[in-house]
Amino acid sequence: MIKRYTVYVISLVVFSWLACSPTRSARSTESGSAPPSKGSLQPFVQDSLLQQPGLISAQVGISLYDPARAAYLYNYQGDKYFIPASNTKLFSLYAGLSHLGDSLVGMRYKITDTALFVIPSGDPTFLHPSYPFQPVIDLMRKTRGNIWLADDNWHDEALGRGWAWDDYNDDYAAERSSFPVYGNMICWVQDRPKGNSKDPFGASPSIYSIPEVDWDVKFNTDTAKKNFFVHRYRDRNIFEVTEGREEHKEQYTPFITDGLASAVLLLKDTAGRQGGVKHLGLLTQSGWNILHSRPVDSLFRPMMYNSDNFFAEQTLLMVGNEALGSMNDARTIDYLLQGDLDSLPQKPNWVDGSGLSRYDLFTPQDFVWILNKMQREFGLSRMERILPTGGTGTLGSYYRKDSAFIYAKTGSLSGVVALSGYLITQNGHLLIFSVLINNYTGSGTTVRRQIEKLIHRIRDTY
Repeated sequence: MIKRYTVYVISLVVFSWLACSPTRSARSTESGSAPPSKGSLQPFVQDSLLQQPGLISAQVGISLYDPARAAYLYNYQGDKYFIPASNTKLFSLYAGLSHLGDSLVGMRYKITDTALFVIPSGDPTFLHPSYPFQPVIDLMRKTRGNIWLADDNWHDEALGRGWAWDDYNDDYAAERSSFPVYGNMICWVQDRPKGNSKDPFGASPSIYSIPEVDWDVKFNTDTAKKNFFVHRYRDRNIFEVTEGREEHKEQYTPFITDGLASAVLLLKDTAGRQGGVKHLGLLTQSGWNILHSRPVDSLFRPMMYNSDNFFAEQTLLMVGNEALGSMNDARTIDYLLQGDLDSLPQKPNWVDGSGLSRYDLFTPQDFVWILNKMQREFGLSRMERILPTGGTGTLGSYYRKDSAFIYAKTGSLSGVVALSGYLITQNGHLLIFSVLINNYTGSGTTVRRQIEKLIHRIRDTY
């Protein structure tokens, strides 16, 4: 009798442990400890959502999870792999929340009588126009002598694996580096005196860059162009400017980082110090002074609200620097997947921090799992502050009515729409969801509106 009771207790404990994981009922179509309160989601998905013209031939994955019951309420191809686009940032966010502490490391440094030696940290906020408070540059301006940047901890490429090569001129594809300066972009500005935009004999516009640069600038003489535009040569920091008819126009254009060379060049004017790059042969980053730049959430919030690719890429690099002493995506991702993320329902093919790469492959259940892990470890209130809700950020045109019921990350590439996050039902119940759609046809806006209908149906159904 005692032996039989012991077996029963062990079985009960094992079952309870399994129930706490989002991997339970992973392959079921609809499951849970209690039936939905107002019918089933299945008819809506099969008879309405999947029958939309742009989705008939698309790949669709949906997972809906109830953390209170520790059970999936609905799965449609939830264990299949999809290109997630910017939903990948959810994994970069978790990495940053777990490994970057309360404040970003702006730099590690040592000061001598003749120089300031800096170990870069990958902090993307340095001299970024969105952050007026700049403790790193303040210290640099106060020190004497040259500024030397160490290149020992950079072991990656400027562009991510699988990025589209012809995105190099676009502001969403800035190069990655160990010591970003101005977001690794130049802001080009055209100001035309008011009242002359339609006058062919009016005053010429003022065209300048922020910051001022010593790189070559050429002007396109094609007067048929109507819009201000700056094109950088693919392999060199040479910028071709086309004058437009706008009275005021700004364009952010990525520059070639060339390791730390461009950072050194820009620092010379900004900090007023000569400097260069040194290989110090560092085996460890311990023993150096640390200067923190700002609270981590001041980076994470715009990263998620605006889906900032550069911030996400640098977050993953910073995690590698803090955890491994090295900035390399592949090593950092492997470290995370073998450690904090070793219990994912399906092991992803994860290659970058932003989701720009089409090599990234995740399942809807992976996103449900990471979202559940984040709200457990960091609290739902913090996640609600970091993620956009309806009518804000990348959800600015969606979920505007009673917007505070959803907090989610969007994802968009050509043929890809994704949405994963938290949802509060009409009954005040927290659910976690992920919707990944690949290879749709037609308008992306139309697909996002269909997902919006699905989310409202979930909110009313459960």
